[in-house]
Amino acid sequence: MVSQVSGVYDGIILGAGHNSLVLQAYLGKAGLRVLCLEPRDVAGGGLATMEDPRHPGFFHNTHSFFHRGLNRMPWYRDLELERHGAVYLEPEFNVALILKSGETLEWWKSFEKTAESFARFSRRDADTLRDWRERFRPVVEKILIPESQSPPIPMDRRTALLEKSAEGRLLLEVSALSPLEFVQKEFEHPVIQAGLLFFNGLREVDPRCKGFGHHIPALLASESKAQMCRGGSLSLARALVSAVHQEGGEIKLQVKPRRILVEKGRASGVETASGDVFRARHFVASGLNPQQTFLELFDEGFVPREWREKAQNFRYNVLAPIFALNLNLTDPPGYRAAKQNPQLKNAFMVILGLEHFEQFKEIVRHHEAGTIPPTVMWGSCPTHFDSSQAPPGKHTAFMWEKLPYRVQGDATRWDREKQIHGQAMLELWAEYAPNLKQAVLDWFVRSPLDTERTFPNMREGDLLVGAFTDGQIGYHRPFPGAGHYRGHLPGLYLCGSCCHPGGNITGLAGYNSAQVILADLGLPAEWASIPAEECLDRL
Repeated sequence: MVSQVSGVYDGIILGAGHNSLVLQAYLGKAGLRVLCLEPRDVAGGGLATMEDPRHPGFFHNTHSFFHRGLNRMPWYRDLELERHGAVYLEPEFNVALILKSGETLEWWKSFEKTAESFARFSRRDADTLRDWRERFRPVVEKILIPESQSPPIPMDRRTALLEKSAEGRLLLEVSALSPLEFVQKEFEHPVIQAGLLFFNGLREVDPRCKGFGHHIPALLASESKAQMCRGGSLSLARALVSAVHQEGGEIKLQVKPRRILVEKGRASGVETASGDVFRARHFVASGLNPQQTFLELFDEGFVPREWREKAQNFRYNVLAPIFALNLNLTDPPGYRAAKQNPQLKNAFMVILGLEHFEQFKEIVRHHEAGTIPPTVMWGSCPTHFDSSQAPPGKHTAFMWEKLPYRVQGDATRWDREKQIHGQAMLELWAEYAPNLKQAVLDWFVRSPLDTERTFPNMREGDLLVGAFTDGQIGYHRPFPGAGHYRGHLPGLYLCGSCCHPGGNITGLAGYNSAQVILADLGLPAEWASIPAEECLDRL
């Protein structure tokens, strides 16, 4: 096959996930002509909303749904995404943990209502909730938010800066604990302990892992609550694509990169699987995982052995994979517990099967063994809040469960097991919501293996694209030497969830990568947040 130059751009981005699109839009605003190459037939990565092919009009968010504080992100504002069609809903009754007894532990947009719910289980824990919220709000506002919106600081320098202030010393003290240690030390009621650890689990961190104890108080102090995008998560992807196009960016779908080209010691372009060559005057940025970037897309001689070994040793989250059950319904789930708490019909996120914090040890043990734990699941009925996602008078709903990528050591077992497990989840769900027995029109499931097949970037079903253990955090994410969004060659950059601050839909890896690329090119970025080092130095 004879390769031919199909275009010359200022820069090329690999993968059209949301971080890549954020990066591309900012670079376009700076006057750069940037191309994005995406193997799939739609941009947005995990921002996926699909119409059920068997039942037209029923739309399901098959990967990402719950977003947190998205409309408060700087890039959401800078790129005017609401004008491009990304409108966020943040329901007042935000989360309900429903116990078998019918009792509920509740999180509301109103802090007072949340504290009242905690107090029904433990007055002492409600007081502790208030205390940690107040103590940690300055930590979140002055340290954690600035750090997330800025390229990371070298670890030693960060520690030295944090030790200078009361807020920094508190963060270091709490961070030394594991989430499990923090919760057991500070809270007394097992249901409250379980609920707090569950939210920590949504961040995919092993609750036993030291260094992440601050995740719990940071959650308590945050003003951001669970949200959904009107029209489905794909609406955010479409808004980002619109913003990219407005700034002159180009996105080519169904184009698979074969290799990153190197000329005169720098990344100079991309050759595709079809033989096309796209040249890059200034940079190539990868939104892919480290194995794809450094092992699959470079000729071996262009990557130092040390970098190849580090990429090969990049680890994925054992607890990250998700199994999804998606329903088409005639009516929304009617929870038995709503008889004593009618407000439950308006709960946005619902958690089922969680009764005690000790269950987390079992869940972790099952993941490590490759076996299926007793079900703890969480989900929503999106159409209760946005009727556009189903035909008139009908509904969709889903539940997610954390399950191992490999079942008894073999990921392909999911192809045989997933329907059986989906049926078991549905039966358990109906124990809490009896009307489901008559309301279900149809259902389908997606396994952790299906996640990897759809999104090869999410190896082993890891939706965060990399564990937060083994030092893969901050300045060392994805690994030492690559933690500041720069690759091993001039003109090579990283911009995906394998970078700081990590996965989930935050857009901050793309936001931060844009700051680095523009700085290296000597171009201004007036929109950039105040650097984290400067914020910490002011404390």
